[in-house]
Amino acid sequence: MNVRELRAKRTKLGADAAAIMAEANKAGRSMTGEEEATFDQLMDERDKLDSTIERADRLREGERQAAVEDAEDAGRTGARDEAAMGALRTYVIGGRGALNEQQQRALNAGNDPEGGYLVAPMQWVNGLIKAVDDAVPLRGLATIQQLTASDSLGVPTLDTDLNDAEWTTEIGTGSTDDSLRFGMRELSPNPIAKRVKISRKLLRLTSGAAEDIVRDRLAYKFAVTQEKAFMTGDGNKKPLGLFTASAHGIPTSRDVASGSATGFTGDGLIDAKYALKAAYWAKARWLFHRDAIKNIRKLKTTTDDQYVWQPGLTADRPDVILDVPYVISEFAPNTFTNGLYSGMIGDFSYYWIAEAVNLEIQRLVELYAESNQVGFIGRQEADAMPVLAEAFVRIKCATS
Repeated sequence: MNVRELRAKRTKLGADAAAIMAEANKAGRSMTGEEEATFDQLMDERDKLDSTIERADRLREGERQAAVEDAEDAGRTGARDEAAMGALRTYVIGGRGALNEQQQRALNAGNDPEGGYLVAPMQWVNGLIKAVDDAVPLRGLATIQQLTASDSLGVPTLDTDLNDAEWTTEIGTGSTDDSLRFGMRELSPNPIAKRVKISRKLLRLTSGAAEDIVRDRLAYKFAVTQEKAFMTGDGNKKPLGLFTASAHGIPTSRDVASGSATGFTGDGLIDAKYALKAAYWAKARWLFHRDAIKNIRKLKTTTDDQYVWQPGLTADRPDVILDVPYVISEFAPNTFTNGLYSGMIGDFSYYWIAEAVNLEIQRLVELYAESNQVGFIGRQEADAMPVLAEAFVRIKCATS
């Protein structure tokens, strides 16, 4: 099934789920147990399709990037493999003595000056068996500032605004207003680092594919470290997180009770949405853990008995909660109990990331030469924080 067919199937699953929800709404009731089971099955299958489509898109992009390299390598690889297989056949038939010098080199898997290790050629698959990566969406929504000529970033803030203008006469100028006050948020990038060592033999056997995997995993692990800090960092030599109450970021005055000590209510989500000024709605997103979305999917409002979650019925329309799209982070809170944060809504362009050093990966060739290894060190310098509190509303489980 190609990507187009997968998207069409995703749309149909959303429409089928919406039909079940609409039928319950039409009858003025909640979904029956059987309807809930069918609804959950449809949405679980739809979620799996979302992951499959995302992986297919990434794979297709990777294939496009690799096409040119594959074309260049094809001739060299084909000749090398043919030589190796020919050498292996000669060795099997006539033994080591039948190999010429070139054939011995073709089957030499290590640098052994006393004779070499004769092995069959290895085929390296350009893929990797691993668990699916957790989503790290916040960076894509935030504002990123690159520092080029300073050690820190100052973000000016309007702490106290002017009073409203006054109705006056034609020649009047109104009363003097000296209430305007400015402040500053300061972001000072902090270092992040990670070191990895792999054997030179593995690099040689895989024709560099192992190095590509190491670089890819380093990039992902740096992203995870930052995403965790973007969520719950305490601001001490690391970013100040969205779910950390602070006068320097988002204070407790921006918290709204969910209406439940163990989760969410439809009315609690409505309260959260309308605690955010309408000017922020155009770019606003809900931010939840997937466990929260699982619970929210079945919520109704008490005012009009409508489901607060609505599936996107077309491929280009996202699922929404109270008409606002949502993003899922595996590092958002997912312990729903007395007084703990359970999610938020906001315009995440007001979460600023300052970077003094982009992710750099340094290759260490000589340092680990005695152990026949090559080292890789990843380094980055970054800081982050919310710069405007009123652009965010946090949801907190009610205290029983």
